Amino acid sequence: MESCVGNDWVVRRLRPVGLAAAITATGLVVSGLAAPAFGQPVWPAKSIRWIVPFPPGGGNDTVARAVGQRLAEAIGQQVVIDNRPGAGGTIGADLAAHAPGDGYTLFLAGVASHGINPALGGKLPYDPVRDFTPVSLLATAPLLLVVHPSLPVKAVKDLVTLARTRPGSLNYASNGRGSSSHMAAELFSSLAQGRMEHVPYKGFAPALTDLLGGRVELMFSSVVAVLPHVSAGKLRAVATTGAVRSPVLATLPTIAEAGLPGYETASWYGVVTPAGTPAPIVDRLATELARIVRLPAMREQLLADGAVPVGSTPQAFGAHIKAELARWSKLVRDAKIKADS
Repeated sequence: MESCVGNDWVVRRLRPVGLAAAITATGLVVSGLAAPAFGQPVWPAKSIRWIVPFPPGGGNDTVARAVGQRLAEAIGQQVVIDNRPGAGGTIGADLAAHAPGDGYTLFLAGVASHGINPALGGKLPYDPVRDFTPVSLLATAPLLLVVHPSLPVKAVKDLVTLARTRPGSLNYASNGRGSSSHMAAELFSSLAQGRMEHVPYKGFAPALTDLLGGRVELMFSSVVAVLPHVSAGKLRAVATTGAVRSPVLATLPTIAEAGLPGYETASWYGVVTPAGTPAPIVDRLATELARIVRLPAMREQLLADGAVPVGSTPQAFGAHIKAELARWSKLVRDAKIKADS
């Protein structure tokens, strides 16, 4: 039996072998979870709330529900998804930041809540570093640069040339100001040294409608959302935004390798808890989550949704969040981007 004591908590994991003997010896039935010692509370002794700052049915929600189901099986308690959409993730993040750090609240952090929103300035009701404890980076999801077929762009270098020689003549759609699609395009413009006009929409659906209709010319989008339209010839895929090629589109180059060195961005899904969550609980959660996203069935599901499984340690995820904050803060300063522009 392994045990870890800290902050008035005891977290014990009972191995499958010898579990019956352990139960007999202690007189406790705990389903392989934490056991109390000296009057200390068991964790988890009740269901866990997982706050997702987006509506049901989207990519973030799908990932949380799939992983949450496996997590519930691992810890022997329900994991209840609590969708709190609004303000680009700020409403949900605020709620999570002010919840007790007792191990019973999780938050699905992402590039918006823990990268872009803080970088855009303004007064946020939470601090992405001070108010949270990193647990694990679950997966990353590179975006796909797509153009309307009427645009004479078949490669990244073609788009770079147009942006430089016809500044302001190209219109790109986004899911909204400050969204990952908006910032991906701004990063492209900055590195390409050419200006493109931003056309923000209130969500992905209206942006896609205008892109398909040719009213805007290009967009950085999630892979899965636009892939059917690429297959149907209604949109042309140019490149992906990640550091390496997407497993879903292995023949398509990244933007960096296709002519814009240094370009890299992706959406990502990670788990954080409110600050002050005991380290043994954080470590237990990180271990379980890393194992879950690497399960063959879960890996296959994530890849089908355009996401690449990671499953990191708390320390590695904390470093990732700080790197994202630095990256987007620099872009916002250099490109003079504001939340309302």
